[in-house]
Amino acid sequence: MPSCKEPGCEVPGRVLVALVFALVASGCEVGAQPPPTGGSATARPSADAPACEGSAAWLPPLGGAPSTSASPSAAPRGAPSARPWSAPSASPWGAPSALVFTTPIAPPGGSAHTPPRPCPDDMVKVGITCVDRYEGHLLLLGEDGARTLHPYNVRPAKGARYAAANAAGQKPQGYISRDESQAACTAAGKRLCSRKEWRAACRGKGGSRWPYGPQGVRGTCNSSKPHLLSVHFGGVRNIEYERHFNSPLLNADPVGLAPSGTYAGCTNEHGTFDMVGNLHEWVSGTVDGDLVYTMEDEKVARRDQPWAAGNGIFMGGFYSTTNEHGAGCDFTTIAHEPSYHDYSTGFRCCRSAVSPPSSAPRAR
Repeated sequence: MPSCKEPGCEVPGRVLVALVFALVASGCEVGAQPPPTGGSATARPSADAPACEGSAAWLPPLGGAPSTSASPSAAPRGAPSARPWSAPSASPWGAPSALVFTTPIAPPGGSAHTPPRPCPDDMVKVGITCVDRYEGHLLLLGEDGARTLHPYNVRPAKGARYAAANAAGQKPQGYISRDESQAACTAAGKRLCSRKEWRAACRGKGGSRWPYGPQGVRGTCNSSKPHLLSVHFGGVRNIEYERHFNSPLLNADPVGLAPSGTYAGCTNEHGTFDMVGNLHEWVSGTVDGDLVYTMEDEKVARRDQPWAAGNGIFMGGFYSTTNEHGAGCDFTTIAHEPSYHDYSTGFRCCRSAVSPPSSAPRAR
């Protein structure tokens, strides 16, 4: 049974009846009670009864998971309503600090009466692929199982383990390489999207060049803003990769990076957000001659880029680009190795959708 130890927590009678009915129908004995602290159980299931371990473990807490964060006044369409984390505190860089997540207990993927959903709540189905609704952020995985929000404008720490997550209202992670992005997606039970999957999720069901239509409309997505590297370090004679391109000051500047879903029009019928602008998004795969020929066949106007076989690929542009390497969903950068990272690089995860169960053949 779900725990009900907090003040004001009540278990309605009809819920109890429904739970008992479900357990009886499954063949479990429901008369046994868990042993009280320091004692033994007063009743035990018979040896012939089916094991009932975890039979109620999937039940969500009544009333939902507690949350101290305020809901946005106008959440973008398609956004999940729950945000299972506590309110952030201020940090020197303007990023959340020491944010510990608690995970609501979710029901399993399905049963004989409720077939599994093709995608989790934080993803949308595009063809046979599930795609994250929003750009990814990182959760630091502790040895005790705790997950703490990593500051979005700070490089991932070497040797630390992270899992990917995405949510409306959360600023996505910059300063991340393709290899780090892939590891975070894998830890979340996902993977990086392929370029083909990414473009399908960006273009929408109509296949338009921009998520919202065939023509770009300035201000619809978070792009075409000043280059903050010049704004903050324009007077520096020698710009350094680690010190300047990866400076936490850049994405902490409110002029640039926006919380996920802020640009409510930067979406499509699938329900993905911010695939153009905000942050570049790493995809799987590497650069080779075939990819370069494919990009030429796409007849998309792009500035020439230096490239080398084995380079990584990121898509969509970021908050300071326009159409330098392709307009809208065609924006493709192939000039950097998979270990590259700077303030503009982010990611989004994919996974294969769960196929519906096949119908059992009718008896003849």
